[in-house]
Amino acid sequence: MLEGKGFFRGSTILVSGTAGTGKTSMAATFADAACRRGERCLYFAFEESPSQIIRNMSSIGIDLAKWVKKGLLKFHSARPSLYGLEMHLVTFHRVINEFNPQVFVVDPISNLSAAGTLSEVKSILTRLIDHLKMKKVSTFLTDLTHFTGGLEHTSEEISSLIDTWLLLRDIELNGERNRGLYILKSRGMAHSNQIQEFLLTNKGIDLIDIYTGSGEVLTGSARAVQEAGEKANELAGRREAERKLRAQERKRNALEANIASLRAEFDVETEEVQLMAEEEQKRQAMLVQDRLDMAHLRKGKPSFPQTKHSKKKRERSAR
Repeated sequence: MLEGKGFFRGSTILVSGTAGTGKTSMAATFADAACRRGERCLYFAFEESPSQIIRNMSSIGIDLAKWVKKGLLKFHSARPSLYGLEMHLVTFHRVINEFNPQVFVVDPISNLSAAGTLSEVKSILTRLIDHLKMKKVSTFLTDLTHFTGGLEHTSEEISSLIDTWLLLRDIELNGERNRGLYILKSRGMAHSNQIQEFLLTNKGIDLIDIYTGSGEVLTGSARAVQEAGEKANELAGRREAERKLRAQERKRNALEANIASLRAEFDVETEEVQLMAEEEQKRQAMLVQDRLDMAHLRKGKPSFPQTKHSKKKRERSAR
């Protein structure tokens, strides 16, 4: 959806959505990808303990425990109401300076509102994001939105500080809830304007295209049924085309066989005609010879030429 190029290093990414849309799964995927590249990732969790996150992410095929053991991933878990926002900011700076990460995750920032007013939360996040940008740290934030409000805004009003904003939403159709993802904005890069469905599988997140034919958007089983119907129609059309090709091939073979039969019959007739012509020539030659012999007999002349030997023999017999 970002032309396969990913995010700019040092940029700030925000993923917002209602409960259960997959925000933590996205954050864990981002952290896992960073560790796979050999980069250090610092993960601040405000809702779940590290053991819960590791356990839950293993159900979708993401093994975060191995990165913790290798020292590439570090969790920091604390309740936002444990202390004030300034103390949270001090904790952020201290842990960042100690671990020196290339990737920083906060899941979710919306919980910070329990420790102060919206203006105070925005001030703290602004200072935190500025600090991370100066250190060229890629930042991944999640934000919980609610069904009662608009989805395309943040409760902390920090959208102007965000470089890339991803929105997760539930798509309800035919009694099903399916997850959809689209990009609200991504500064400095081309990005898709399409909503895409994503699945949380035992091998991670699987991003798939949704069905948008016939002026409707289908996801889940409705998309599967529609695609199955289209595949059946395509298969039927392909089989019909193959049937016509086989019928055409049979006609061609029959035509070629008929041509071969006619050619063989023609060759036989040609041979008979040639034989008849040769016999006719021989008959004509015999008729000519018979006429010559008959003409010689009528004139009293032998029908064969005389030689000296035969003439002397006739003279001796006459004496």
